[in-house]
Amino acid sequence: MSGPADHKTLRLSEAQRLAWLRLIRSENIGPATFFELLNHTGSADRALEFLPELSRRGGRKTYRICLMEDAEVELAAHERKGARLVALGEADYPPHLRHIDGPPPLLSVLGGPAPAASKTLGIVGARNASLSGRKLAGMFARDLGAEGFVIFSGLARGIDAAAHEAAIATGTVAVFAGGIDVLYPPEHGRLLAAILEAGGAAISEMPLGQKPRGRDFPRRNRLISGASMGVVVIEAAKASGSLHTARYALEQNREIFAVPGSPLDPRSEGANGLIRQGAMLVTSAADVLESLSGRLEPVLPFQQKLLEEGNASPSPPAEPDDRLRRKVLSALGPAPVDLDELIRFTDADAREIHVILLELELAGRIERHRGNKISQLM
Repeated sequence: MSGPADHKTLRLSEAQRLAWLRLIRSENIGPATFFELLNHTGSADRALEFLPELSRRGGRKTYRICLMEDAEVELAAHERKGARLVALGEADYPPHLRHIDGPPPLLSVLGGPAPAASKTLGIVGARNASLSGRKLAGMFARDLGAEGFVIFSGLARGIDAAAHEAAIATGTVAVFAGGIDVLYPPEHGRLLAAILEAGGAAISEMPLGQKPRGRDFPRRNRLISGASMGVVVIEAAKASGSLHTARYALEQNREIFAVPGSPLDPRSEGANGLIRQGAMLVTSAADVLESLSGRLEPVLPFQQKLLEEGNASPSPPAEPDDRLRRKVLSALGPAPVDLDELIRFTDADAREIHVILLELELAGRIERHRGNKISQLM
């Protein structure tokens, strides 16, 4: 392949798909690290070769790489379930999700092509929703679906379930916190079956078989907002996961819509707070459509050449000076530090700093945070 690529024409070979899967499933590798490795080495295959050396340079003696047979087992399990692993840049990948900070390299997708829709909105809210909140969620989902929007939500109890149910006929996507073969909550089996039967879909960035953990739900919320043009929040308590979704939406430059509620109802405290902070107050789908009327531009083209392998490096990135590595470590602590601030402090070439951070992350000595921040694991 050569030249700028349209995202609809890209497709990994099966060998590439296995290499991508092995890389993202290897130790201490998240989406940001995955793409750092591809940028430095040119291909997932070459990155896999260099992982032990880069980790050793970061201070770790042993390193766990995902085995080929484990990746083959996971691919086969997808096929048995009727699911597929979709790579960033391929046609079934949610188009808006491609442009967030650190998009998942691979998504498990079960069902139809709904995730690839260009007109998408997230609807989230309280699990212990009131009857009126559920009714509102259904009204928004149904009316927005009638206008061609696919609804993304988290298949949770309450608002999520009401939104999915109302959008079954027009298209909806359930975003899982665990593997797409691990239904949560378990009572939503019929709802998921109805979504899939109508041509909707379920997606996840987690491995098959992984049960959702507490830390996985924020990652799930990041996908809901990232795959959507905007997020509608209905009945969110002060410290709810729905507010995490709204914060991700803000970071991802998405629209935030909040449905006001009674100040006497704790379930409305979060949504009302969002309105005070500048979120768009909405009471109907018409309000959402009016706000989005100037933003229904064509989906941005996918220009990254992630699937090209012509520039693979024959060796790992050059090892930076050990004094610089010590300086980086001395600048880091348990409190996250902005990457640009770290580069200015060290007064070093940005590429060298990126390589050092890559080594330290593979060795399990640092952690990446939202907003391009890094902290040292003490």
